[in-house]
Parts: sequence; structure tokens; C-alpha cells
Amino acid sequence: MSMVMEILGLSPAGLNGIPAEHPDKDAAAHRCGEIVMDLIRRDARPKEFVTRASIENAIACVAATGGSTNAVLHLLAIAHEYGIPLEIDEFGQIADRTPIVGDLVPGGRFTAADLYEAGGLSLVTRELLKKDLIDGSTPNVDGGTIASAAAATVEGAAQQVVVPIDAPLKATGGLTILHGSLAPDGCVIKLAGHERRFHKGPARVFDNENACYDAVRRQLIKAGDVIVIRYEGPVGGPGMQEMLSVTAALVGEGMGEHVALLTDGRFSGGTHGLMIGHVAPEAALGGPIALVEDGDEIVIDVDHHALDLNVPAAVLAERRARWTPPAPRYRTGVMAKYAALVSSASLGAVTTGARLERQLGSATATK
Repeated sequence: MSMVMEILGLSPAGLNGIPAEHPDKDAAAHRCGEIVMDLIRRDARPKEFVTRASIENAIACVAATGGSTNAVLHLLAIAHEYGIPLEIDEFGQIADRTPIVGDLVPGGRFTAADLYEAGGLSLVTRELLKKDLIDGSTPNVDGGTIASAAAATVEGAAQQVVVPIDAPLKATGGLTILHGSLAPDGCVIKLAGHERRFHKGPARVFDNENACYDAVRRQLIKAGDVIVIRYEGPVGGPGMQEMLSVTAALVGEGMGEHVALLTDGRFSGGTHGLMIGHVAPEAALGGPIALVEDGDEIVIDVDHHALDLNVPAAVLAERRARWTPPAPRYRTGVMAKYAALVSSASLGAVTTGARLERQLGSATATK
């Protein structure tokens, strides 16, 4: 997200990438102060920098570096705040045409500090500009543009962190969007760091992360399983906590490359393996993920952008007839208010109250 802020134009080029204790931090802080005063004098506003083009650039850079799936949530929410139309499927469309050129952890070999020493984020934008995969004219608060920052790149000697775009690490980006009977409104899958693009297996269903973590530690998960963690979405969580402990435990048990995991929650940027997050609609709102039972066959087909539950429609209808939403985890206070107002992850989990308005409208129409 540090990279995203720079690409959006809200953070000076090259300064966010400086490691925390690097001596260059002092000069960067001084430069930021100068920029702030200049922006105030000019009465410059963030909307001058955050545009449709800059958001598309940010998506492309996330895809090109194997960045976190959390960027989908954040950029959807940012676009919403600026009144810029953005659909979840556009992340997949942009990522599918954007090669991976950043060899960065967790899918690659190098860290953010290595990227800084190699020449910084502008190495990535320089490669993307060669194929016109981003718009180089978008402005930055420092007075330059993406193109001018890329042109000023000083590449470290024999750097290996960013590869030439003519010889990418992968032909397509580090994430994409799936739809299907299990995710009608979409979900996001991370593709960096593994090669699997198809998985079919029986569901192992858990209604919270802790229950799943316990099963993993007790070695109850078998190779080929599709782990389902539900009721961890924006409403059900509430708040979409990261499924970090489970994914780390799977890797620790040696199962990371032998199972798949899907959730209506989200992941940390350090996730490994075939992991699908932000499944929408979420379980707490009665999405199909709420109807999955142990042993159901789930099919993940990345090449067809599909996530499907192979259960007859009549069986699902019977399950839905007896499904009831769980009791909310919070009945009062700020978390209860959040759960009432928050939208779907496919819309960025923004708290506009639109979902509540629809519910009230439906209730009124029924009366």
C-alpha cells in the first residue's frame, strides 16, 4: 500500500520505499515538509492526483509485484470516496494483461528494502511504461509524473529485483477475480508464489478462523481438501480480520501446496498457496458460502475465472430453506453500527449504509 500511495500520486516518488532506519529518512522527511508547504500555498487537493488513470496504474503495479489482495479492498474503497466508478472485475482485467516483473516476497526472493537498494519502485513503472501498461502522465504531489520518475531511475549495479518486461517472471499478474456459483459477486485469488491454477476437492467447513486453526494443528486436514472459513466477512467478522494464523499453520504443517482455502474474510500480504478471499456475498448475509457442507465438491478454475460448488440446485434450495443467519457478535456499540452499515467486500467494504437502506426499503415494500 506504500507503493499504491506513490502511484496514486499522494506520496512523493521514491520516498516511501526508504527502509525504516535508513539514513536517507532524514532528508526524505525534510523534503516532505517542503512539499506539504508548497501544496498548501497552491491549495492543491487530493482529487487532483487520484483519478481513474492513477487508480488503474496502482492496480497494475500491485499486479506486477505480486502485491497483497488487500489492495482490492483498499482501492475499491478509495475509488468510492473519490466518486470514481470502479468494479471488482476490473482488477482481474488489468492483472490479466500485466506481467509480474517484481521478484518480491512472499512469492519471490527479495524484500522491499532490496527493491529500494536496486533503484526503487520506479524500476517497476519503467518496465510497465515500455509496454504502455500504465499512464505515465499522472501527476505526483512532488510536481513530477510517473514517467518523469521512471526516467530518473538510477538502477543498482547488477540488480535482480525487477526483471525486464520482455522476460517477465509470469505473463500475468499476481492476482485475479473469480466468479461462479460459490461467489456470484466475485472473490479474489492470489496467484504469485505458486503455479496451481486448478483444484477440485471436498470442502472442510469452519464457521470461524479459530476452529480451522485448531483442526490444522491437530492434523485433521487432508491433502486435496478445500478449506472453507466463513462468517469472517465485513458483516460477520465484523471487519474482515486476516486469516494469517491458519495460512501460516498450513505452511508449517507442510500442507500449503496440497490444499486450497477460501473465505469471506481476507488474507495478509504474506499468504502462500492457493488462497481465495473476499468471497461475496458473505456467509452472514446468506451468500452461497453459508450453504456449503463438509464433503461438498468445490472447483477452482483460474483459467476460466471460476469458483463453483458442485451441489444440485434442489439440495441448495433445501439448505437455504433451513438456514438462519447467526446472531451478531456485537449487539451494541461501534462494532454493531459498523456491521449494520458496511457493504460487501466486492464493493470495498465501505460504510455508506446502502445495504441497510436496501433492507429497510425491502421491509417497507413487504408491508
